[in-house]
Amino acid sequence: MDRVDRAAVFFHGIRCGTISRIDGRYRFAYTPEYLARSDATPLSRSLPLRAERFEADHLFPYFAGLVSEGWLLRQQSVLERIDPGDYLTLLAHNGEDLAGAVTVKPIRGQVTGAIS
Repeated sequence: MDRVDRAAVFFHGIRCGTISRIDGRYRFAYTPEYLARSDATPLSRSLPLRAERFEADHLFPYFAGLVSEGWLLRQQSVLERIDPGDYLTLLAHNGEDLAGAVTVKPIRGQVTGAIS
């Protein structure tokens, strides 16, 4: 499968943010529309609601925790031809079948410096 560098994040079916990988760094930002909602809820304590984007050298622990582990991780990696260490691509390709209220879907196309 093709590497994913950008994915849309949904909470209870509502798009709440975008996670991206640019030049080896990870970014997550809530959408302005989600932040404007009276019922907006942070995804986790480590990702509180704010307009500024989050940046890190590795996939944020909250999102890394959504990636399959063990046997299932190996199966997905082999069957989908994804590097088992590429958590963002694994998450994006398998993110519609996660436990809980969060889903993640790949965004195709060129990634620019801005994220939506």
